[in-house]
Amino acid sequence: MRYSLFGLLVAGVLLTAIASANDAQDEAIKKDRQRIEGTWRITALVINGNEAKEEDIRKITVVNGDDGAWSVRIEGQEIDKGTSSFDPTKKPKTIDFTPTEGGGKGDQFLGIYELGQNVRKLCFAPAGKDRPTEFSSTPDNGHILVTFEREKDE
Repeated sequence: MRYSLFGLLVAGVLLTAIASANDAQDEAIKKDRQRIEGTWRITALVINGNEAKEEDIRKITVVNGDDGAWSVRIEGQEIDKGTSSFDPTKKPKTIDFTPTEGGGKGDQFLGIYELGQNVRKLCFAPAGKDRPTEFSSTPDNGHILVTFEREKDE
């Protein structure tokens, strides 16, 4: 099999570009994982277009590790935990999470997220449904929309 010098150069450039894109994506993921690490309190929760009561949601916190691990706690008691992966290079940023314990164990949930300094927003679909394309929860789309605020260090 014969290869032209031009063909080899093109292949080399493409492989370098792919590796560079993968490095950029890996770096973006690492950065967002570090930014998301910590304890977050839910400040707003909308399911199927229905807003949850503030006194109920204020009891819920989510603890995120920098490795994609997470746990949901109600008044400090762990009720769910799992793993997540995300891609901050997509528009909107995407997140996939899988509970390993608790409700939905083994299911995969597809979502999108926004991440600020001390506030973040997450919108995800029920297991088996398509990823949301916007931050909304209505009876028609069945999405779950959550707003979090970072807990202050004590």
